[in-house]
Amino acid sequence: MNGYQVTFFTQQDRRHHGKPLADWLVHLAGELGLRGATVIPACEGIGHHHRIHSAHFFELADQPLSVVMAVTSEEADRLFERLRAESVHLFYVKMAVEFGVVGNDDGDDVKKS
Repeated sequence: MNGYQVTFFTQQDRRHHGKPLADWLVHLAGELGLRGATVIPACEGIGHHHRIHSAHFFELADQPLSVVMAVTSEEADRLFERLRAESVHLFYVKMAVEFGVVGNDDGDDVKKS
């Protein structure tokens, strides 16, 4: 399948509607019926204001996070339309990709004994 890999960049302390922004994006992916979203924490990063953001042992509020999604063109349109409607200010990278699944669906999201 062809579509896009969309990566959003944020920090642990950013919120939208009272919820951490990264969590809100993951729940939005579920609400829109997207295949999924992955939150990836980082140790350090530099933002568009040239300020360094980092995760410290005692304070994770400034920890950089990325939220990654693989979406079709139609899903990307719905996602960005919703973000515009919500007035979310968020840096992203959108790259054309081929994606799919290999192997059998053995329910790998559920741990088997």
